[in-house]
Amino acid sequence: MLRKLLFQKTNSAPIQFFRYGIVGAIAFVCDFSTLVALTEFLKIHYLISAAVGFIVGLTVNYILSVRWVFAYRKYSSPLQEFSIFAVIGIIGLLLNEAFMYLFTDIAGVHYTLSKLLATFLVFLWNFTARRYALFTPSKPSKGEAP
Repeated sequence: MLRKLLFQKTNSAPIQFFRYGIVGAIAFVCDFSTLVALTEFLKIHYLISAAVGFIVGLTVNYILSVRWVFAYRKYSSPLQEFSIFAVIGIIGLLLNEAFMYLFTDIAGVHYTLSKLLATFLVFLWNFTARRYALFTPSKPSKGEAP
């Protein structure tokens, strides 16, 4: 069971979600570390720091997702695949920025807690959009062999 969960290629949504959670945690550490380092040490505005951190996390997430999480790939062109992955990420970034602004500037929550809340919400968007747009085989048409 552990071998299947961690090492075998799979198209199982629950296993992919579990792996994506691990990948998301790693990407989050990279993203969050960048946010805090840029904001606290370099005194860059938290929304700019959040954008830079998100890009760092996006890159880490892509590399680990295509190598470990998703067995099937719809696109043979890495450029096309990364472009779609990035567009989904950009939408995620916009959601992230909106949630952080809403939680921090409107609701008065500290930016680090805002980041945690935003990350959870954006994680759900990213997994769902990426799985279906990039890493799930299209269903065959009627009369077509599976």
